[in-house]
Parts: sequence; C-alpha cells; structure tokens
Amino acid sequence: MGLGSTAKKLQKVADMAEKLYAKVNEIRQQVESVRGSVEETESRVGALEHELAEQRALVEALAEEQGVDVNAVLEEVETEAEGDDDSAEDGSEGTSGDSAGDGASADDGTDGDDGTDGDGTDDT
Repeated sequence: MGLGSTAKKLQKVADMAEKLYAKVNEIRQQVESVRGSVEETESRVGALEHELAEQRALVEALAEEQGVDVNAVLEEVETEAEGDDDSAEDGSEGTSGDSAGDGASADDGTDGDDGTDGDGTDDT
C-alpha cells in the first residue's frame, strides 16, 4: 500500500507541474504580447513627437511672418495654465468669462474669437 499512495502523490505533483507549466507559457505569451504593444506604442509616440515638432516649427514660422511674438504667447499660456492650476487647487471651477459655469459661450453663431465659425473660415 505504501507504493500506491506514493504513486498517487507523484501523480498529483506531476499534474500540478503540468498546470504550472501551462500557466507559465500563458504568462510568457502575454508578456510577449505586451512587449510588442509597448514597442508599437513607442514607435507611434516617436512619430507623433516628430510630427508635432514639424507642426510647431510651421506655426512658429507663420507666427513670425504675421508679426506675433511666439515667446510672449507661450508665456501668456503658461501664466493662464498656472492660474487654472491655482484655481483648481482652491476648489473654484472655471469662472473666467463664464457666468453659468458650464463652459458654454454665448450663441452668436460664431465659435472663434475672430468672428469665424471656429475653424478659421468665415461661413458668411
């Protein structure tokens, strides 16, 4: 009887080892899949960063052509962003120019500050 119980124990250990091996292979496949996704994402981010740099250069060139001080605009945006961060920390929500507090603007048929529909074109 001693050999029978030992065989049963060995069979249990072998079964557990097979399950563990299958689980390790499953996890290995998941890790390889994640690694592939990370590499693909890294490639996409690199391409987006390159495209963003090109667009930034174009916008800066256009701004200079139009006589806009790019550094002054960037400083103004930073100041506004810091102000937004401060108001968020104080618990107040977007109160600048929005009396309803819902982020909506007056409906005058335009969305842009320049009287256009927001995309830079005048639909009149």
